[in-house]
Amino acid sequence: MGMELIDQIKENAKSKNKTIILPESHDERVLKAAEILSKEKIAKIITLGNPDKVLQDAKNAGVNLDGVEIIDHLTHPKFDEFSEIYFQLRQKKGMTKEQATETMKRDLFFAAMMLREGLVDGSVAGSFASTADVMKAGIQIVGMPEGISIVSSFFLMIFPDKNYSFADCAVVPNPTDEQLADIAISTADNHKKLTGEEPLIAMLSFSTKGSAKHELADKVISATNIVRTKRPDLMVDGELQFDAAIIESIGKKKAPDSKVAGKANVLIFPDLNAGNIGYKIAQRLGGAEAVGPMVQGLNKPFFDLSRGCSVDDIVNTTAINVLMGEQL
Repeated sequence: MGMELIDQIKENAKSKNKTIILPESHDERVLKAAEILSKEKIAKIITLGNPDKVLQDAKNAGVNLDGVEIIDHLTHPKFDEFSEIYFQLRQKKGMTKEQATETMKRDLFFAAMMLREGLVDGSVAGSFASTADVMKAGIQIVGMPEGISIVSSFFLMIFPDKNYSFADCAVVPNPTDEQLADIAISTADNHKKLTGEEPLIAMLSFSTKGSAKHELADKVISATNIVRTKRPDLMVDGELQFDAAIIESIGKKKAPDSKVAGKANVLIFPDLNAGNIGYKIAQRLGGAEAVGPMVQGLNKPFFDLSRGCSVDDIVNTTAINVLMGEQL
């Protein structure tokens, strides 16, 4: 399996005919990724910046941007309108018109506004901008759908024989039971969009089915019940230890009545300590390919890249961004 999943995601993305914005044209990796995405027709690509400068930078980097649309956002006909919309969104928080206009000059925030207003289908940024800035633009401008209380993230963890989604490993330090439930719901839906598999969600803990009594386990049990109430269509169980969640023989022994134990493909960690440590162990000791983090819980796909990302990472993340915009 492994990287075949990424190839499958790219193939899938081609058929969707989406337009994705990669705002950070001043990053050579972004220009290289834009060329590949455009050439392979994974998506139509827009980037932001002064076209003469961007084309010169591309030439210097040996990149051909034929088919990539370069928009100078500072002279874009919608610049004033976008600044006004942003001002309206933030004035209650004390933002002035001048501040709104200044913020709209930033490629990241302009890209978020293009996504909000439906001029593009998704945005992928953060090879240059910090995660905090990407999240700020996403939450303030793209916004969150009804019924989801938290913006979170997940990693697609690709092993030779199986793929898992891990969450949250990058964004929410200590979710409440309600937030943990929403992280599980978002991750399950996105796992299905990307892999085509039915999500089997394990709510992870150091306890399986009451083997330990502690308020940390209680939070996971409560979150499991909230998922069941909000989304009775999803297969979820908790609290489960990691081995009980993924190894069939242990699942049968520790949670004999569970439909998820031993078979889980969506693994929800109780907090960011566990999630971040867990995905890095799987990646560094377990040899998994870790794709992500993918931001979830916004109205539309607005993704953050890690600043150490490769050109391939940007290409793969963009293909995933295309599919996450689809309705289930």
